Amino acid sequence: MKFLKAGLIAVFCFLQIVAFAAKPEFKYVQIITDKGACVLRLYNATPKHRDNFVKLAKTNYYDGTLFHRVIQNFMIQGGDPDSRNAVGGAQLGNGGPGYTIPAEIQDSLFHKKGTIGAARDNNPAKASSGSQFYLVQGKVFTSEDLSRLEQTRMNGRKFSEAQRQAYTTVGGAPHLDWSYTVFGELVRGIDLIDQIAAVKTDKHDRPEVDQKMSMHVLTRREALNLERELKGLKPQTGFFSKIADLFSSKDY
Repeated sequence: MKFLKAGLIAVFCFLQIVAFAAKPEFKYVQIITDKGACVLRLYNATPKHRDNFVKLAKTNYYDGTLFHRVIQNFMIQGGDPDSRNAVGGAQLGNGGPGYTIPAEIQDSLFHKKGTIGAARDNNPAKASSGSQFYLVQGKVFTSEDLSRLEQTRMNGRKFSEAQRQAYTTVGGAPHLDWSYTVFGELVRGIDLIDQIAAVKTDKHDRPEVDQKMSMHVLTRREALNLERELKGLKPQTGFFSKIADLFSSKDY
């Protein structure tokens, strides 16, 4: 009987550790600025953009770079490595890692406020910059506004019910849909976009005061606890989670 109880306890403990060692559903990246921080959830539906962004963030590629193009009621753009230590007034926006990413444009991923999209030049394949990105601020549209956009900017293509719901409530930049890859969205700190979008800019839309950033890729435990908190659950910080962390990589 004692051996049976001991066995059952061992099995229970093993199952608890396995449960606490689960993988997060998504990858998350924190962007830190002087005006605060925000957390991005990167979409699994855009794996090329997700994996590239995580790779660059992990290697400190973005640390010390600027949000170099800021347009209120539209978006804030960053990711140009040439912006790091750039002199005041210098025009920016042409730098990158020397490669592009194939477009992963999808109907279900659109430019509502708080999403992250990949910047690009005017190439016919709509391939994305290897590093430059923008966070959407946009504005709220009426249903009539969207109908006009369908005719004047979208060549008659119709916005879905999900798009219309988002653009008439939280807002966004619908005219970018179907032209740029959207690969994630903010789950925390969306007000950071509003704060940076409100700064004074020069004639090239560069902030007069540098808006620097750094990034942190959430560890497995940080991501798991964030996902729990987003569901209204408490983070796991007890004995079994600590034991599970001993046998699990921080990366996932």
